[in-house]
Amino acid sequence: MSKLSEAFKNKALVGFLTAGDPDIDSSERYILELVNSGVDIVEIEIPFSDPIMEGEIIQASTLRALKSGTTVEKVFNLVNSIRNKTDIPIVFLTYLNPVFNYGYDKFFENCKKTGVLGVIIPDLPYEEKSEVEIVAGKYDVDIIYLVANAPKERVQKIAKDAKGFIYIVPPMGSKEENLEDLILTIKQVTNTPCAVGFGVSSIEQAKKYANYADGVVVGSGIVRIIAQYGKNADTKICDYVKSIKEAINS
Repeated sequence: MSKLSEAFKNKALVGFLTAGDPDIDSSERYILELVNSGVDIVEIEIPFSDPIMEGEIIQASTLRALKSGTTVEKVFNLVNSIRNKTDIPIVFLTYLNPVFNYGYDKFFENCKKTGVLGVIIPDLPYEEKSEVEIVAGKYDVDIIYLVANAPKERVQKIAKDAKGFIYIVPPMGSKEENLEDLILTIKQVTNTPCAVGFGVSSIEQAKKYANYADGVVVGSGIVRIIAQYGKNADTKICDYVKSIKEAINS
């Protein structure tokens, strides 16, 4: 079992934010606020100019982060600083272009040095993952797969290879029976934990998804608070995350 998988011993809450929104110093405070409020894993997005697989709320946060001067190097420095204060499991969400431009070896070596356990790359096709995964494996970094509604054979093929945890994109309409079926399909072939994310923001959503999955990824709600309160979102983030954590554990 990987270190990431160990975070799912109970229902896990994954808290997401975009590094550098509204600035790097605020991001460090907010990440530590997530930790103090009960998240089990922190997911940090490295901002990219063309986040094609994100919704409007997250896209806007990446643009704010880029405007504040956030770079890949600054994100690594951020994580390195956080590591002096907490050993919370951390994963990155990034697109392939920033990783390629930074250099695969350098990127994943820095992940290992700073304690980043996994990387989610939404625009990396499963069939083309080997080039990246081989390098990531050298540094004990898990590539986290996204799984959405697809033919059973494809879902199970992806699930069999998964490490760390499986990031589930809820089926269209988020019907409970569809989500339950998708997770059951995955569980037939792997013990790798499943976390449901993408668009999860309300307490009701988080509680519903926690009924079926091993964890829930909450990003839109956190990013929306940051968008509203900027550099003064600390207390609002704390209250919101605590309410989500209580809901998925109830």
